[in-house]
Amino acid sequence: MTAPVPLLVEQRGTVRWLLLNRPERRNALDVTLVEALDKQITSAEADPGTAVIAVAGKGPSFCAGGDFHQFLQLHEQGENPVDFLTDVSACFSRIAASPKPWVAVLHGHAVAGGLELALACDVVVAADTTLIGDGHVKRRLVPAGGSSVRLPGAVGRGLSRWLLLTGELLPATAFANTGWIQAIVPEADLDATAIRICHQLADQSSPAQQRLKTLLHRIDAVAPEHALREELATFAENWSASSVADALRAFLAPHTTTKADNE
Repeated sequence: MTAPVPLLVEQRGTVRWLLLNRPERRNALDVTLVEALDKQITSAEADPGTAVIAVAGKGPSFCAGGDFHQFLQLHEQGENPVDFLTDVSACFSRIAASPKPWVAVLHGHAVAGGLELALACDVVVAADTTLIGDGHVKRRLVPAGGSSVRLPGAVGRGLSRWLLLTGELLPATAFANTGWIQAIVPEADLDATAIRICHQLADQSSPAQQRLKTLLHRIDAVAPEHALREELATFAENWSASSVADALRAFLAPHTTTKADNE
């Protein structure tokens, strides 16, 4: 049987929609999904007919984080998952640096790696029932996809520290006053709202917009580039020191393969 495609691509006029397609794992990030996403960054940037890229999730959630099954598989092979997460971090940094606007369309859960993917995007639209948070610390993990670096700038120092240090998930409505989420709407209105926002961005597509997007990243990312390397180094150290694999096995034990076996 042919394995499902991990990322669905739909070109809707000048907007390219990327749909995370691992719904049985709440779109947990694994090697195949990250590789597919990375390839689409290259393709979309090279396509003159694509002005905006929207990323959303199929099934019950946007993305519930990294795939713990893959983390444990790497661990059992004697590998630290930080090598995989280095690719994740690089992929998300490419999104942040892209000259074309990216829009994250959130529903269900946007947790850990899912939050980090949203943080790399320029504009965020969310269903009001979306649960959003970092969540890493609840599984003895530390971030490695950018949340320790990008979250404070998105939601402020106080809220970001709370989310990072407690792992608490909050509804999208709790972020209404942060300025990070452009629109928070009932889930029934999510697609229409996201389409409208994408078209508004696409209407202003020009070399000037792309140069401005590049400038905004360049002046914002001088310090974070070093911080992202520090984040990955901390993950690598913590993986062994905190017996993370044991914690993940305990978390996965009562779950079936059809549930959210991820962050």
